[in-house]
Amino acid sequence: MNAFGIDLGSSNIRIYNGIDDSFMMEKNMIAVEGKDTLFAYGDSAFEMYEKAPDNITVSYPVTNGVIADIKNMNTLILYFINDLCKGNIKGSDYYITVPGDVTEVERRAFYDLILDSNVKAKNVYIIEKAVADAVGMDIDVKTAQGVFMVDIGYQTTEISLLSLGGIVTSRLIKMGGQKFDDSIKAAVRKEYNLFIGDKTAEKLKIAMRDVQQSGQNAVVYGRDIITGLPVEKEIDTEIVFESIRENIETIIDGIKQILERTPPELGADIYHNGIFLTGGGSELVHLADMTADATGLVVNISEEPVATVIRGVNRIMKEKHFSSLARSVEDAG
Repeated sequence: MNAFGIDLGSSNIRIYNGIDDSFMMEKNMIAVEGKDTLFAYGDSAFEMYEKAPDNITVSYPVTNGVIADIKNMNTLILYFINDLCKGNIKGSDYYITVPGDVTEVERRAFYDLILDSNVKAKNVYIIEKAVADAVGMDIDVKTAQGVFMVDIGYQTTEISLLSLGGIVTSRLIKMGGQKFDDSIKAAVRKEYNLFIGDKTAEKLKIAMRDVQQSGQNAVVYGRDIITGLPVEKEIDTEIVFESIRENIETIIDGIKQILERTPPELGADIYHNGIFLTGGGSELVHLADMTADATGLVVNISEEPVATVIRGVNRIMKEKHFSSLARSVEDAG
C-alpha cells in the first residue's frame, strides 16, 4: 500500500507507513542552528531540549493542536518521510488527522502542509482525530450510537461526541500534559526550594503511579534555589498530585459541559457505554477514577493511549468499511 498516515501531536508525531506496514513515533521537535540551518529533528532534537546553547533553537512546530510554525513543520514532514523511504520518496497518498474544534483556516493548513512538503503527494485526505481515536479503540463509529471520546494530549484535551461517523459536538481545551508539568514544577519550587526542568517534571508525573503504589517518595535532581547548586531530593508524591488536582478538575468540567449539551437519545448510549479516554495524559494517576466519580459513568482507558489515533488511521486506510471517514479537504469542509 503506497500510502502514509500521519498524526501530528503537539509533543509527538506518529506515522503509519503503508509501504511496509510499520509505525513510527518520534518527538515533534526541531533544532535549528542560527536562522535556518537544520541541526537535529525528532528524538535527537528532544535530547537537546533545555541543554542547547543560545545559537541553537529547539522548538515544537505544533502548538495547542494546530500548526504554528509551517516552515519547520514542512521540514520535519519531509525528513521523516525521507527516512521512512530510505531516501527514495515515491508518489503516495497521505492521510492526516485534524482536531475537531478548529477553524477552517487551521483545518486547511493540515492539508496544505502535506502538499507543500515536497513528499510527492498524489492525494491528501483528512480524518477527524476523534473519529480515528474511536476506530483505534475498536469502536464502530459508523453506527447511530453515541460515542464519547476524551483525548488528553500534551497541550490540549479534545472532548468529542460522535455518531454516524461524524462529530456531533466537540471542544478543544488548552489543558494537557504540559500544564501538568508546569504545575509540578511550581509545587516543587514552592515546597522544596528546588528548580526542576520540563523533562524532570514529566518523568515525575509518569512515575507517580508506581511510586505511590510502592509507598515511597520520588527522587529528583534539580538546582537548589537558595544555593544555586545542583542537588538530589526526595519528593512527596502527594504534594505532586495535589499540584495537578486543579488541572484534572478543569478537564472534568469540560467533560461535564459537553455531557450537558448531549441530546437525550445519545446520552442513553453514553450511559451504557461510558467515556472513552485516550492520549498520553489519560494514564495520569487518579484521573480515570476522578472522572468516573464526577460523572457517574464508566471510564474506558485505551490500552495504547499514545498510539490509539494512528492505529485508527491505519484501519481507516485499510478497511473498506471505514474508508468514507477519510475525506478530501473540500468534502470535509
